Amino acid sequence: MQITDSQLHVWGANTPQRPWPAGRDGEAQRPYPIPAEALLFQMDLAGVAGAVLVPPSWEGDRNDLALAAARCYPERFAVMGRFPLQEAPDPGRVAQWKSQAGMLGMRFTFHNEHNRHLLLEGRADWLWAAAERHGVPVMVLAPGAMPALERVARRHPGLKMVLDHAGLAVHEKAPQVLADLPNVLALANCPNVAVKVSGLPALSTQAYPFRDVHDTLRQLVEAFGPQRAFWGTDLTRMPCGYRECIDLFTAELPWLKGADLEWVMGRGLCRWLDWRVIP
Repeated sequence: MQITDSQLHVWGANTPQRPWPAGRDGEAQRPYPIPAEALLFQMDLAGVAGAVLVPPSWEGDRNDLALAAARCYPERFAVMGRFPLQEAPDPGRVAQWKSQAGMLGMRFTFHNEHNRHLLLEGRADWLWAAAERHGVPVMVLAPGAMPALERVARRHPGLKMVLDHAGLAVHEKAPQVLADLPNVLALANCPNVAVKVSGLPALSTQAYPFRDVHDTLRQLVEAFGPQRAFWGTDLTRMPCGYRECIDLFTAELPWLKGADLEWVMGRGLCRWLDWRVIP
């Protein structure tokens, strides 16, 4: 089985030569840079064949390190890059987006005060139309804003959208964080929406095998189907190692097996993004 991670981060140090936006220092998942080679080491140990790199929000709207990693290791990495929605609409830039080597699509973070208003006030509406027109898939982190995303998905049925981290708040815990799960499951009715079943260990209040999120995993996979539910980690935020993130799916969920497990562990993601497609 070929395992592909739907989300990893690389980032550099906050330096005068390559500064982060002001006030973002405390948001980094680790207090040190994460280069591509560090991820490759962990991937090789765990048996992960490839990963989608998602540039982190604390570095601002830049994709340089992720694209450099994809150029150096094209068989292992590809990128869902950040697009600066705060700037004036630029449909021409969207049209050329996937011409960048290693770039598969876009990723947006609407989980905090920096960008959330861009979604809720409709200031990103032009972008959804342009991405649909030019076949640019998007990944979206927007916990608590599922109705807004459902409106986008229904208005643009040709836009491929992926809900990050089960559509749930990344810094909360079960069971409270699961109160919004029905709104996430409602988006399964939109065939152009998929979900990352990623980051769930961080929502658990228990040790491995994180049994308090097993039912959530099953509801997500059954609602979206194994071809639209993508395993992933966000490894640098997890309270466990890479192997446990994998074993949670491959060893602890007896209802997920065979071809369905293969779809969830990477085949579905690769097919959705048209990258490293498995026959």
